[in-house]
Amino acid sequence: MNRRKKGIQILKARAKKSNAKLSTQSKPKYISKADRALSVALAFDNATLAPEE
Repeated sequence: MNRRKKGIQILKARAKKSNAKLSTQSKPKYISKADRALSVALAFDNATLAPEE
C-alpha cells in the first residue's frame, strides 16, 4: 500500500467515525428477553386487577 492510499484510508476512517457519532440512533434500545417477559407479566397483572376495582 502506498503512502497516499494509506493517508486517504485514515482520513476516510476518521470521517466515518465522526459521522457515526453525530448521527442519531435509529434502532430502538435493546431490551433483554427476561425484561420483556417481566413487563408483559406486569401488564397482564395490571390488566386483570383493573376491572375488579
